[in-house]
Amino acid sequence: LVESWSFLDTVESNFRPLVVIELGKGTKEETIEWLTKRIVDKKANGGAQLLIKPLVTENGVENIYLVGASHLRLLLGAETVGLVKECNDNSMRTFTYSSRKTFKHFADDNHNFLTMGECQYIIKHELENLRAKNEKMIPGYPQAKLYPGKSIVRRLLTSGILVQIFPLHDREELKKLSHSWYGRVKVGYQPLDDIRCYFGETIALYFGFLEYFTFALIPMAVIGIPYYVFAWEDYDKYVMFATFNLLWSTVILEVWKRICAILTYRWGTLLMKRQFEEPRPGFHGVLGINPVTGREEPVYSSIKRQLRIYLVSLPFVCLCLYFSLYVMMIYFDLEQWALDYHKENESNFSSLMLYVPSIIYAVVIEIMNRIYRYAAEFLTSWENHRLESSYQNHLILKVLVFNFLNCFASLFYIAFVLFDMKLLRQSLATLLITSQILNQFAESLLPYWLQKRYNRRMKKRMCSKKTDMDLSLAEQVNMEKEMGTYLGTFDDYLELFLQFGYVSLFSCVYPLAAVFAVLNNITEIYSDALKMCRVYKRPFAEPTANIGVWQLAFETMSVISVVTNCILIGMSPQVDALFPDSKMDLVLTVAFVEHLLLAIKFIMAFVIPDKPRDIQMKLAKLEFESLEALKQQVRAFQMQL
Repeated sequence: LVESWSFLDTVESNFRPLVVIELGKGTKEETIEWLTKRIVDKKANGGAQLLIKPLVTENGVENIYLVGASHLRLLLGAETVGLVKECNDNSMRTFTYSSRKTFKHFADDNHNFLTMGECQYIIKHELENLRAKNEKMIPGYPQAKLYPGKSIVRRLLTSGILVQIFPLHDREELKKLSHSWYGRVKVGYQPLDDIRCYFGETIALYFGFLEYFTFALIPMAVIGIPYYVFAWEDYDKYVMFATFNLLWSTVILEVWKRICAILTYRWGTLLMKRQFEEPRPGFHGVLGINPVTGREEPVYSSIKRQLRIYLVSLPFVCLCLYFSLYVMMIYFDLEQWALDYHKENESNFSSLMLYVPSIIYAVVIEIMNRIYRYAAEFLTSWENHRLESSYQNHLILKVLVFNFLNCFASLFYIAFVLFDMKLLRQSLATLLITSQILNQFAESLLPYWLQKRYNRRMKKRMCSKKTDMDLSLAEQVNMEKEMGTYLGTFDDYLELFLQFGYVSLFSCVYPLAAVFAVLNNITEIYSDALKMCRVYKRPFAEPTANIGVWQLAFETMSVISVVTNCILIGMSPQVDALFPDSKMDLVLTVAFVEHLLLAIKFIMAFVIPDKPRDIQMKLAKLEFESLEALKQQVRAFQMQL
């Protein structure tokens, strides 16, 4: 690999723009020259060895640059990032340039061996790994300090010199994907492999989970309709439904692990080795030496971080939780007012007024969730976590705790303090439906409408100008740089997590929750697809082997649902009547059933393997071959000695 870098040419006649770099207006010329030199410089000199050229418009050269790479450079980059590709013997192996001929569909003139998403991921990796050598500052900006080993791109971003880096859309491929994905209403599976090739594994896995979760909800919806219609007040008839719900929630999560393993093995990410995690962009501290890598990097005291977490972040989260409970009590005051108003008037209008407090509360919940999200991001960033994984875990924990309490506290209060099953059913239905409508509007319809307006204005402006330049490329870049940035799958998974809570926590009270969840998710698939293709910039592909901490979050919710449903069934008059003499017997029976169901859940989770047998065998075979190859290398080295 090292020898390959030495003869790699940085000039290619067929330049294919893959990534856009936008610099701030008024960026100094010496800064631009220094950055472009570092991008095209050879790897041996600390460069990225990529191709770059400015975007020429009718006004001349703007501070927008297009980045690409030669075919050979991308192949060597694929080895560097550890991409896994399919071999001629149908096995999946880590790509190496020296053994390139053994990989399926490889040819020296086949420039489609790597997908466009993989090429853009390689370029992003190389740009992010451009590191300062002897520079003490960014040329032209003395306040933007550098030190050996510091990521140049991250410093440019934090200094405001670099506005953004984003991958370009492939308009023809996007058109084909849009047509097969959401262009026509059909009953069938999503083109997950095509989504993965275009957007990467992280986004494809989200849509795979969304599709799987929607299909998994259908049995609950089908069973829930007759229960809702024929057994409205007979809670003892819900015992079978609730039991099925609890076993269902365990099975679908375990089966998803297997489906996830099948998908990620086929895509190669199940085998990708996790690289040593670099410090996140926002991490700062005094320059020191990393004891593991020996590199110079910022060092920040873990004691200071813990003090920030426990003395500032934790009290703030508790204060927000208290405020959420305070708002909840105001909601119950409104409910009581609406009930009193209905008793006095007994009209159609007063009947409608009974739903108004729940609708207002649902809107307030959504607003509070979004405001808290910004506060949680600020606090987690201020805590100064070194690794991106640590930052994400602390952020997810903060957001999940608040969202869980904010969305479900009122339902727990109604169920276990007020013991009002009718109000619980009404509140659950209103919260679920209102949150779904608000999310669809805020996440898809409004951004799509705003983006469409901007595109119309941009097309009129571009078409009115007479120029000999490549109008289509300039138009595409100018349109895409103004599009919104997709911030990742966090909010999408959070929405599904809360929906799973509405469906599973109080299933024996409102069986129709699964029906509304299915209807919402069907529209969610189409609206999210539209959002990815038409509203946001193309995100960089990110390899992943699973849905991460969200799997644990869903499993935790399913455990909580066992407890809530067992208590609700135990509180029903029919079950209560079975223990007229001793309430302690009732409590012990409910506790026994709850522990039994939990035991069944954990046994099922243990019995159902996370990976199918054939994939386990393939992984074991690859591990054996790797060990044998290592042994041969050791023997060859010993013989040389």
